[in-house]
Amino acid sequence: MPEPILAVSNIETCYGPIVAIRGVSFEVPQGGIVTILGANGAGKTTVLKTISGVMDPQKGSVVFEGRQIRRMDPDKVMRLGISHVPEGREVFPFLSVRENLRMGAYTRRDADGIAEDLGAVFHYFPMLRERADQRAGSLSGGEQQMLAISRALMARPRLMLMDEPSLGLSPKLVKEIFDIIVRINRERGVTILLVEQNANMALQVADYGYVLEVGRIVMADTCARLMMKDDIREFYLGAKEQGARGQRRWKKRKTYR
Repeated sequence: MPEPILAVSNIETCYGPIVAIRGVSFEVPQGGIVTILGANGAGKTTVLKTISGVMDPQKGSVVFEGRQIRRMDPDKVMRLGISHVPEGREVFPFLSVRENLRMGAYTRRDADGIAEDLGAVFHYFPMLRERADQRAGSLSGGEQQMLAISRALMARPRLMLMDEPSLGLSPKLVKEIFDIIVRINRERGVTILLVEQNANMALQVADYGYVLEVGRIVMADTCARLMMKDDIREFYLGAKEQGARGQRRWKKRKTYR
């Protein structure tokens, strides 16, 4: 893989006495899209929160562009060039769409650059231009997801952490969101670390993937090869009824064969 923009090594993060992730290590190459797959409760969101500084790891190392950022405050992590799009969108509901977008650029002082990026996000998501003066809380779920992604882009990140961008969206909107994710990566050169339960879409757009099970990485490979593995096909890419059974079986497993 190319030189990593992010290197996570042996991190361990806890919720009180409960160890959520244990000994997790992975790399994200510069300019790539990497996905982390796993069942509910596997620790995927905790990984992203640990990288962005929302949670402090008890052990391990998080290195971004050669700099140690473990236990760094979230605002400092963001200023270094990492934007986090959290699960559940979390827009500012009483602010307008335009005000939400400007909140994404609050650390910047380059007015011309901000205006340029505002035009870029309106180009990616024309609906946001139409809703620019509308309160964010009145948007549909899909529009709020577009706004959350756009707000993160307004910080001009070099790395975006995306947590379940397809959650609760219709298949048509899911495809639109993933098409934009690919465009952001290719056109703007933004590296993306994607946590996603829609394994089929994630494996199609990402270059490399990791599988997280009960807080540990149990598999890592290119997405092309992961899609061919029997376990991935059974637990993530099968029919709906097979997928439901597979998810339950996957969560119960303690070791990976």
